[in-house]
Amino acid sequence: MQQLIFTPAQAGQILASRRKALKLSQREVASKLGIGQSRLSELEEDPASMTLDRLIALANLLGFELMIQEKARAAVPAGQW
Repeated sequence: MQQLIFTPAQAGQILASRRKALKLSQREVASKLGIGQSRLSELEEDPASMTLDRLIALANLLGFELMIQEKARAAVPAGQW
């Protein structure tokens, strides 16, 4: 499954949905990450506060891999960096 992510909220929804699809509780995932269940809940709700290290670890745990790729030239509006 490939999904483009444009906002942190989208990332949180995708990660939480994947965790639920794998039938993993927040407590189980949090334990494997070495954090508390309440912290994982916060990260799923507001992933903007997640460090890149934590995002990569969580993605790996849920069977995702992160990729950064160049946008197609036609998709970049004029005037944007």
